[in-house]
Amino acid sequence: MKRLKLNILLAGVMALGLLPSCSDSFLDVEPKTQLLDANFFKTQADAEMALVGCYDGYQLTSSGFPIYLVSEVASDECFGGTGANDGRGYQVIDRIDKSQSPADVDIFNNTWIQYYKSIFRCNRLLQKLPDVAKWDSGDASTDSIAKNRIAGEARFLRGLMYFDLVRLFERVPLLTVPTTEYVPQADPFDTYKQIVEDLKFAVANIPADAYPKAQAATNDGRATRYAAEALLARVYLFYTGYYGKDDLGVTKQEVLAGLEDVISSNEFELVPDYKKLWPAASYVPNVEDNTLDKSAYAGKGNIEVVFSQKFNGTSDWNGMVDGNGWLVMMGMRGTNFSPYGKGWGACTVNPQLVNAYASGDTRRTASIIDLVGEDIESSFNIDDQRSYTGYTVKKYTPTVLPDNKTFDLGGIKDFQISQDQDYVQIRYADVLLMAAELGSPSALEYFNAVHTRAGLDAVASVSLSDIMTERKFEFAFEGIRYWDLLRTGIDNAATAIAAAAQDVKSGGVTENITYDVNEIKATRGFMQIPNTQITLSNGTLTQNSGW
Repeated sequence: MKRLKLNILLAGVMALGLLPSCSDSFLDVEPKTQLLDANFFKTQADAEMALVGCYDGYQLTSSGFPIYLVSEVASDECFGGTGANDGRGYQVIDRIDKSQSPADVDIFNNTWIQYYKSIFRCNRLLQKLPDVAKWDSGDASTDSIAKNRIAGEARFLRGLMYFDLVRLFERVPLLTVPTTEYVPQADPFDTYKQIVEDLKFAVANIPADAYPKAQAATNDGRATRYAAEALLARVYLFYTGYYGKDDLGVTKQEVLAGLEDVISSNEFELVPDYKKLWPAASYVPNVEDNTLDKSAYAGKGNIEVVFSQKFNGTSDWNGMVDGNGWLVMMGMRGTNFSPYGKGWGACTVNPQLVNAYASGDTRRTASIIDLVGEDIESSFNIDDQRSYTGYTVKKYTPTVLPDNKTFDLGGIKDFQISQDQDYVQIRYADVLLMAAELGSPSALEYFNAVHTRAGLDAVASVSLSDIMTERKFEFAFEGIRYWDLLRTGIDNAATAIAAAAQDVKSGGVTENITYDVNEIKATRGFMQIPNTQITLSNGTLTQNSGW
């Protein structure tokens, strides 16, 4: 563990450009870069650059087995999928059952490393921020606002990343300053307490007008007061639901007031046509000139986006890894069918969900690719697919030009590293439904705004059960469902997941996917700590129950 933590620290420092490089001679240690620990963190520009490094670190947490894929594969929405002859790591998560592949004890090792490297960046910035002496304005009051805004954004990111970690593993080391010491796993209450403190600080210190929504195309990936208020509500609902306790130092009324602040800001609206939220659902192939008509797409940073994890298409095979790598996992297995691009076939959709949509609900066709209904199956190699159901995810899938060869999103035109679709962490629809769930006086109005946008009739009254059902269809395949199930209690979540049992085609033959309620309960819904981390820690870290 000590060596691992040193590697994490060094990687984080290198990512911020704070370590010297060397010549070919091992003994020649003269610095070749200007960004050294001794002369960095002196100006506001330095602090802003380090903050960008924190955002970049957060983006890198999408590598390995990212939380999005866990959220989908472990839920009742999707099966593991991937290739018929691939390893069964995705099936370990799908069934929440290590017997699917006993040798897969390090599924989350890279995920763990990337999160702690990224948290290091935030901790380092927060540690060094008091040393910054030269601020742009020269006015003490204005400079203080800038300093606190930078700290607020860093703490938002740290809180978000710890929220991911504590939901994935529950017991994780809680680091708020850079350290090379062995750090045991914290009580989850302490981690949640820190998350709440970080988000409350962000709410109080990121000015409401720091990043105007009018500039959302470039700023929707930056933490705002409104993003912090929305994330605080998500944290509160998960913690109080899963643990049945309300002791985090923030009240239900405060959380609801934060959501009402987001709503009353008039910074956000629902995009009128649901399918316009998603590239693959709104792109139209133009065969004549081999282009995609993207005019219907609401675009990145649209009026409904509260916070996104940003990606771009400048990746290559020479160390530039800013593309959305997990999106490639979502593509149809080896099949291009414009506008849908190929991928590795993960997260095949459970037909039970497809059939559960109400008649006229426009979210069904905007969210799901129907390989039979869209006449794709005839060009699809079912024998190469595991967990084939005839359905896959449309919201998050690669896109390809009509020639079914060209990936137009940047990079070097390689489908594996050219994907740049953002991951929308929080939409305004979620703000409305969370406010309704928390008992807003306008709960019915908020619910109906989301419900009728989907092409459904308004309702006269709304219950908690109605809200949870609405969330199921509104946020399908957005990495939310699994956590919504867990916060209703592990018994209910295990029962719902087990009810997703289904006959599928794997390698062209029928496979019956079943789930063991008791095995799911044994894990309490949490994932396995990477064995490499346990080994490196000399036993400081211990494995989660059920694994």
